[in-house]
Amino acid sequence: MWELEPQIEQLKQVIEENDGRNVADSLFARNVDRLLSVFYDDIGEIKTIRLQRLFELFLIKTLYVNRRSTDAQVLTYLAEMLTRFLWSRELLPGATTAQLGDLLTSLVEESQDRTHFQNLFEAYRKLADNSLFITGMFPRSLDRRRPAWRRRRAPAPLPQIDRGYFVRLGKTYYRMASDHELAHWTGQDRVLAKLSGHFDIYREALNELSDRFVLGFDMNLIADKMLDNLNAYRRSGDEQYLDNARKYAALLSVDPAAFGKLRRRRPPPICA
Repeated sequence: MWELEPQIEQLKQVIEENDGRNVADSLFARNVDRLLSVFYDDIGEIKTIRLQRLFELFLIKTLYVNRRSTDAQVLTYLAEMLTRFLWSRELLPGATTAQLGDLLTSLVEESQDRTHFQNLFEAYRKLADNSLFITGMFPRSLDRRRPAWRRRRAPAPLPQIDRGYFVRLGKTYYRMASDHELAHWTGQDRVLAKLSGHFDIYREALNELSDRFVLGFDMNLIADKMLDNLNAYRRSGDEQYLDNARKYAALLSVDPAAFGKLRRRRPPPICA
């Protein structure tokens, strides 16, 4: 794991050196998939990696490789935005429905009130970020049918809002932020304008990122890891591989009884 961060940084350098064009050929894409696979290795060990670096890897996969993005600055902006939200809200993949409801409710309420911001540029940018985060990371929370967490909130009812409302809000506020003089002074005008003009593309990339890496797991990769460990156990008889396979199976919500090799038993004798 110690080598993962430098390799992610190398991928970022390639993207930055080729800013304005996409160079994600088959070799680049395989390298990204290899690093994602490394992240899921050794499931029993605690891994230390900076959160922003991890989001950069996920965005390189979902935005740069899968959607052929060409803008290095947007990728960095989104990674920083996700890091800021998920650290400040202390959101974890194991968060309960009520905790997610509290997070979403606070973001919705913040989006209705601009009075606590120091200036209009800060207000426009933050409200646009809120809209992209909500529609990107929690798209199903905005279905027209009111989710359970919204029915439980009391006493002040939330306004009638849906995904389209926040998409329009995000596009508008990113455009207004990009036109503000502080955007020019801070060098963010081009990035913010890009986020406004291609809001739906970035929202869909975050939808995939949320499903595969944050609120869920890449189940195809987890299944491959489970099978790799089962095969390694068959070859070696090493119980550590079997234990890893059980852990991957737990992530897949697999019934261990469905896989004979996942049953706890002694390894078969090794023939001379």
